[in-house]
Amino acid sequence: MPDLLEETALLSGDSATLSEQVFRSIQAAIVCGDIAPGSKISEPELARTYGISRGPLREAIHRLEGQRLLVRVPHVGARVVSLSHSELIELYEIRESLESMACRLAAARMSAEEIEELRAVLDTHERDAAFQAGVGYYQQEGDYDFHYKIIQGSGNQMLVKLLTDELYQLVRMYRIQYSTTPNRPQQAFKEHHGILDAIASGDGELAELLMRRHIAASRRNVERHYQGANDTVQPLRGKL
Repeated sequence: MPDLLEETALLSGDSATLSEQVFRSIQAAIVCGDIAPGSKISEPELARTYGISRGPLREAIHRLEGQRLLVRVPHVGARVVSLSHSELIELYEIRESLESMACRLAAARMSAEEIEELRAVLDTHERDAAFQAGVGYYQQEGDYDFHYKIIQGSGNQMLVKLLTDELYQLVRMYRIQYSTTPNRPQQAFKEHHGILDAIASGDGELAELLMRRHIAASRRNVERHYQGANDTVQPLRGKL
């Protein structure tokens, strides 16, 4: 799979501001886990690393806060977001409800050309080396993201803004984190094809149901992860 940092590498030329360049680089590092959840953000250190003054850096940090990737902690400053178990489940519940609605709308509104583009996205996913090896799912963003394309295809601009702007990178951060769970990549790919077939046939009710089930399966995957972590801790407590 192409490196996520390569995908969002520093932009060149006059078309991109220095703040935009730094914003994209830090965003990629957070989303793919190079900057760990909960890490404190040091403005002086980042300014030295990127050779940027504090003004453009603060603009980039402000934008990352807007994407919910950074949070302000009183008397501490900015930290990389680290959702609790309950907060993460709430995020998946939001996705389950809103992305399934987007699917229903997409089934009614996506053109034949857009559906073929969505099919090409899945073809790209299937050829991905990590997916072929069974160790992960294709995790590029925007037009290479199956979920992103469906949300765009819903035609509901308020929904698009919420799911592909305000929450998108936060969702990607956790999708990437759990994409390597054994057997989940192949199952998710199969579910994606079922969703696509329902959209292509114009069956909005089925598309909505399948997307809801798909995201619910991902939510259960997260819950099993937390349950497994708790199971490994509890026996140790009994020995203290």
